[in-house]
Amino acid sequence: MRLAVIPARGGSKRIPRKNIKPFHGKPMIAWSIEAARTSGCFDRIIVSTDDAEIADVARQYGADVPFVRPSELSDDYATTVDVIRHAVNWCSEQGEEATLVCCLYATAPFVQAQDLRRGLTLMAQSDCQYAFTATSFPFPIQRALKVNEAGEVAMFQPEHLLTRSQDLEEAYHDAGQFYWGHADAWQQGVPLFGRASRLILLPRHRVQDIDTPEDWVRAERLFQLMLEREA
Repeated sequence: MRLAVIPARGGSKRIPRKNIKPFHGKPMIAWSIEAARTSGCFDRIIVSTDDAEIADVARQYGADVPFVRPSELSDDYATTVDVIRHAVNWCSEQGEEATLVCCLYATAPFVQAQDLRRGLTLMAQSDCQYAFTATSFPFPIQRALKVNEAGEVAMFQPEHLLTRSQDLEEAYHDAGQFYWGHADAWQQGVPLFGRASRLILLPRHRVQDIDTPEDWVRAERLFQLMLEREA
């Protein structure tokens, strides 16, 4: 079974009710559910939540909510791997053995069905344990600066002070959209950021973390620009 798990706890603090807050006419989580359904990648789409209202919204948009996430997996210290492992184990206890599992974040309105399919293809055609979305940094990280308590500036890597930008190795960061993985990799806690993983590269204009109100406003503007570009 190919399984999608969408973690969506109810305790968001910086943006209250973030997972179901309206975003361009739909509850935020609806964008992830619809992308998963449109992709055709999954035999089952589960939302893992501790919140009854989130569960109702998820069901309205076509996801399953077959269990209430335990309280010990719903606080600020529970990890994504813990939540996915719980969902995989729950399915196994019901006689549904997952083979490939995709963790799809509830706050990923830029996620596209075609990228989910790209990830599934990458999992099938390589020997990786995980495949997840990433994008490039817009500026060479080797030129990053830091400031001490006295306000003094220094480079993290001063050896690159005079290195030309085009000679520096390109760097990438997690796009925070989804993570395909083999079920046993999730269960065994194989690290996501390691040699066992492969990247699904996205353009920077389709990547935005949404952790603060400022992030939310920026995401809405980027999303509107994306819609206008595609029209």
